[in-house]
Amino acid sequence: MPQALDTLPSLSAASLPAVTREQMREVDRLMIEEYRIQLLQMMENAGLNLAELVRRSLNGPLDSQRIVVLAGRGNNGGGGLAAARRLSAWGAHVEVVLAGSPEAYRDAPAQQLDTLQRMGVPVPRFRDSLPRHDIIVDAVIGYGLSGAPRGAAADLIVAANASPAPVISLDVPSGVDVDSGEALSEAIRATATLTLALPKTGLLQSKARPYVGQLYLADISVPLSLYAKLGLEVPSLFAQGPLVMIDTT
Repeated sequence: MPQALDTLPSLSAASLPAVTREQMREVDRLMIEEYRIQLLQMMENAGLNLAELVRRSLNGPLDSQRIVVLAGRGNNGGGGLAAARRLSAWGAHVEVVLAGSPEAYRDAPAQQLDTLQRMGVPVPRFRDSLPRHDIIVDAVIGYGLSGAPRGAAADLIVAANASPAPVISLDVPSGVDVDSGEALSEAIRATATLTLALPKTGLLQSKARPYVGQLYLADISVPLSLYAKLGLEVPSLFAQGPLVMIDTT
C-alpha cells in the first residue's frame, strides 16, 4: 500500500451504519429537496475525493501516470468525469472511455463531459481494448444498478478485469448489487472502492470482498441532521479529513 494511504484515518465497519439502495436514494432526495445541496455539488465532492484517492494510490509522480477513467451515463459516471477533470488539471495524462456516445449523456453528467471536452481531455471510443494506462478508474455503474450490466457497460467491465493495472471503483464496483453484495454477471474486481457518504450494506458482505478490495469512504457533505431524519445515528466521520479507510475485517 502506498505510504500516502497509510496516513488516512481508519474506522471499523462495525462502528458505522450501512445503508441500502433505497436509503441512499432518500439521502440524495433530501439533500436536493430539503437542504438545497444540488446534484452537481455532490458530484463535485465525489469527483474531488476520488481524484485524491487516485493520487494517493499512485506509485510515482502524478505527471508520469496514465489514467483511464471509465464513465457511465448516470450520476456515477458524472463523478468519474469530475475526477478526470481534476486529475488532468493536476498534471496526469487522463483519457476517458464512455459507456455510450457523448450525445447520450444528459444533465449533470453531460455538463461534466462538456467541460472535459473543452479542456481537450481525450475521450476515445472504446473498440476492443483500453488506451495505455497505469491505473483504471471505474465509474461505469453506481448504486442504481438494476439487473446485469449489458452492452458497452459490460464490455468496459470485461476490459478492466483483463488489465493487470489497479482499479479504483467509485461508490460500488460496477456490476455488484449494493444491497446483496452479489456480482450480477460481469462485475469489476477492484483494488479499492471509494464509497460515498456511508457504506452500502452489500459492500460489507463477505461475498463482495473479491470485488470491493480495500474500502474507503468519502465525504459528499451530507448533514448529520439529514441522517437523523432517517433514524440513523451517524458520528462525525470526517473530522480528520474527507477520506476515511474502512476496516471490514
